[in-house]
Amino acid sequence: MWVHPQFDPVALQLGPLSIHWYGLMYLLAFGMFFFLMRRRMALPFAPLPAWTAKDLDDLLFFGVLGVVLGGRLGQVLFYEPLRYLANPLEIFMVWKGGMSFHGGLLGVIVALALWARSRGRRFFDVMDMVAPCVPTGLMVGRIGNFINGELWGRVAPSDLPWAMVFPQVGDGLPRHPSQIYQSLTEGLLLFVLLWWFASKSRARGQVSGMFLIGYGGFRFCTEFFREPDHFDIGLHSLPLSQGQVLCLLMVAAGLAIVAWSRRQGKPE
Repeated sequence: MWVHPQFDPVALQLGPLSIHWYGLMYLLAFGMFFFLMRRRMALPFAPLPAWTAKDLDDLLFFGVLGVVLGGRLGQVLFYEPLRYLANPLEIFMVWKGGMSFHGGLLGVIVALALWARSRGRRFFDVMDMVAPCVPTGLMVGRIGNFINGELWGRVAPSDLPWAMVFPQVGDGLPRHPSQIYQSLTEGLLLFVLLWWFASKSRARGQVSGMFLIGYGGFRFCTEFFREPDHFDIGLHSLPLSQGQVLCLLMVAAGLAIVAWSRRQGKPE
């Protein structure tokens, strides 16, 4: 059994400037996205008109806005509506934490849809280009959660070799390091599978649909090992967390997109 090493959340102190590990993870995530998108742009079957460096810069800007705004609004609407209804000014206090992946995903979809329209590109051409470059960011994001000692797992058998005590919980019980589970499945494994799938020309929407199916499926499974948040409303009515309910919707949407894509055939 292990004990969480209680990392200092500040990775680097430069005078009055504190650089946090989680901020570095965000920076690393966007850097890897940029690198992988450059690789995708060079593929012979990349959608026309050809992608340019300016397209990528603008796309990244739109994507960052979608992640931040969507993630915050998702936390407000999906998970803690009553809290923020009672304290609406806290919606703007992003430094206090509270970001929803599913909200961030919706925010990115809206942002990229607006970008695609402004550039005269097909929506699914853009999403199919972007989707394989996303899981690596999810991977390092979960590593950031682990470094911070947050989003820990449920109580695990004491004889589980990698069970870990998180002192932040205060009960001294061994728990699943669910952040690592999620980093390896929703991040690394999803990246490998999706990058391989997207390495060949696919019908429009196939890659996007597979991302939704893959992430939703992996996240649904790993949520069984993650301790539900105190504000999670999913368990109040179902033997599932709120995140799992949203993941089922993701899988359903992904299956619908794949079915639609197969009827459309390969892009012209």
